[in-house]
Amino acid sequence: MSLRDAIVSLRPTQWVKNLFLFAALIFSQNLAVLSKSLRVCWGFVLFCALASSTYLINDLFDLQKDQKHPIKSRRPLASGRLSRSQAVLIAVFLGAISLGFSFKLHTQFGMLALAYFLMNFAYSAFLKHVIILDVMLLAFGFVLRAVAGAVVIEVEISSWLLICTILIALFLALSKRRHELVIMAEGSQDHRKVLGEYSPYFLDQMIGVVTASTLMSYMLYTLSPEVIRKLETANLKFTIPFVLYGIFRYLYLVHQQSKGGSPTKVLLTDKPLMLNILLWFVAIWVILYL
Repeated sequence: MSLRDAIVSLRPTQWVKNLFLFAALIFSQNLAVLSKSLRVCWGFVLFCALASSTYLINDLFDLQKDQKHPIKSRRPLASGRLSRSQAVLIAVFLGAISLGFSFKLHTQFGMLALAYFLMNFAYSAFLKHVIILDVMLLAFGFVLRAVAGAVVIEVEISSWLLICTILIALFLALSKRRHELVIMAEGSQDHRKVLGEYSPYFLDQMIGVVTASTLMSYMLYTLSPEVIRKLETANLKFTIPFVLYGIFRYLYLVHQQSKGGSPTKVLLTDKPLMLNILLWFVAIWVILYL
């Protein structure tokens, strides 16, 4: 086992998902508060380690199926460059360390981290084979991240935060399933049994519902009198065009470019989407902080 293979097996590019921990910090207008920002940064690091532990566990469960996948077969564990015993050792070490420090950082944060770990273990073991529940659990993982980010700085957990998070996460999860179904074609069931229960049409129907719900929820959030009073600004509505473009751009990449199998890869490689996210963040910063 080389150091490079060990690092690759942790899927560091997937750590982007843990940026959801910063959502409560940003929208509670505490980003400039150093003590709270540092606590969320520590939480981010711990969730990255915990997530890598769950990725290794998932790879161990899926080892034989990943060896048949055109892309996943290149992973260190599936290709044999990383042994099973080495993967188990790394997963146990990261899981134990991250959970221990999570409870030390904040008790409720630790409980959420433990819930995240157990949920992902159950998902890897058997729940990913249950239609619809599989994508809902993937989405709920993002919700746990967002809630953990609010708990660690002890701010109120907004209902809007939960609604918008689970909807955008469902959008990404369903798009991922669609990509897997299309790219694997006839062999999709051999890789993931639950894919046999899906069809492109069925997934497109669900994606359509979630897309509309995501956009509407974000719009209602920015226009909510409660939010306007709390944040003391009605200008969040000017960020709606960035969200519209981001959703439509992602749909274009999924349907026209056959991408979406790895949401993090899309977010890190598609320049128009990256620029749009950057502009959205700048707009949020100007509206809420300047």
